[in-house]
Amino acid sequence: MIGNARRIRAVLFDLGGTLVDERDLAGWSELARLIYLDLAPEMIGHAYAEVEAELDEGPFDVDPERGVVEYWRRLLSTASGIEVTPEAARRFVDARRARERAHPLPVYSDVRRCLDHLSAEHRQLAVVSNSTSEARVRQILDQAGILRYFERVVSSGTEGVHKPDPEIFRRAVARLKVRVDEALYVGNLPRTDAIGARNAGLHSVWLHRDGTGLGSDPPEITSLLEVPLVVRQLETAPGPAAAAGLK
Repeated sequence: MIGNARRIRAVLFDLGGTLVDERDLAGWSELARLIYLDLAPEMIGHAYAEVEAELDEGPFDVDPERGVVEYWRRLLSTASGIEVTPEAARRFVDARRARERAHPLPVYSDVRRCLDHLSAEHRQLAVVSNSTSEARVRQILDQAGILRYFERVVSSGTEGVHKPDPEIFRRAVARLKVRVDEALYVGNLPRTDAIGARNAGLHSVWLHRDGTGLGSDPPEITSLLEVPLVVRQLETAPGPAAAAGLK
């Protein structure tokens, strides 16, 4: 490097809520009837937001499969006001997975333009996800038509370590063969994604699609189309301390 110039060689992304839109409120409403819950889509939407905020305070279970069932048990219980059993939540999860196989998760409208831009600049791209397995993440990306962009996929279920633990971010960066200060992480949860990546030494931003973009701790963006600008700002910052507003 010359002087204080820095190079962002890699950009890493969260999966759900960042690259793919996992909110299928109408579909979840239909599936809830299979376990005898009559839930309007907006009721599920409010519960989804509440449980996502809870999840950002800490994972429900380090075992990925139990964690998925517990997530949906809490969401359905919150939406219905009825304590849903793990067995009922398991039936819902199985039905949801079958629905996803038939109806792949859509990508957000800003995803391909962002990935195309970063790829054209020869940035390495990767996904780091709290998920059941690397194979499942790859399947979702493949069905969405964006797997080809990513050199590495790292899943908590396969690694045995979950975000916000710094280790999972460091493993992803090491596999890309870049330093942590040469990587930017983008995710939709402030603590789990942005602060977790920052604690691992990466630059990071919080993708808050419903926000104002004015938050600074962690730094907030509202669209993936802002990511190339963030990269340029980091690369032109005059010194390490100047990037503090983007970390």
